[in-house]
Amino acid sequence: MSTENPQAGDRAAVPVLSLLPTLDEPAPERADAARNRRRILDAAARIVAEDGPDAVTMNQVAHASGIGVGTVYRRFGDVSQLLWALLDDRERQFQEAYMSGPPPLGPGAPAAERLDAFLDALVDRVGAQRALLLAAHSAAPRARYHSGAYRVMHTHMALLIGQLRPGSDSTLLAHLALAPFSPDVMHHLTVEQELSAARLKAGVKELLTLRGQGLSGGSGSDGT
Repeated sequence: MSTENPQAGDRAAVPVLSLLPTLDEPAPERADAARNRRRILDAAARIVAEDGPDAVTMNQVAHASGIGVGTVYRRFGDVSQLLWALLDDRERQFQEAYMSGPPPLGPGAPAAERLDAFLDALVDRVGAQRALLLAAHSAAPRARYHSGAYRVMHTHMALLIGQLRPGSDSTLLAHLALAPFSPDVMHHLTVEQELSAARLKAGVKELLTLRGQGLSGGSGSDGT
């Protein structure tokens, strides 16, 4: 299930990121291209570890990797796409956990339990990668919604909601349920409001049960 397509006028202004459209392996690369990509990402990761994500620039990454700045731009386009690429490997691990890992996060548990487990895991993931996610979001605020990572999470959430609430507008509800996990919102709650992960997890679940049974209060069938 895909997100809505941006208007034609938006496409020039917003980079459409497609890092993680599925759990399949990335498209094969030439050996030299794969080495260059690895060197660029390793250099960017070192800069993030030493100075934080705000210190990442395309010129610095090119210098640190020993690869021409033109090549860096051709591979990643801009800083926001480079930062999202740094999250790619970890995101794949997260996807594997909720798509094919053990229950209740993975298949084998009722949809309500899987939804609760997914939301808990998402709080932990955003908290652990908060600085990098926030930097990528700040560089291109709307890029998150066109990323492969978001599309996969949205599809998973919509499938679970559809099982819990047959006939509901699960596509829309999935977007709304994921909205609190925007990096800037999570930064505000965890850093500025100093809320614990446990309180955030409880709050997200309570939000989904404000009206009657809610999304996570019913019993649903297992799904992939």
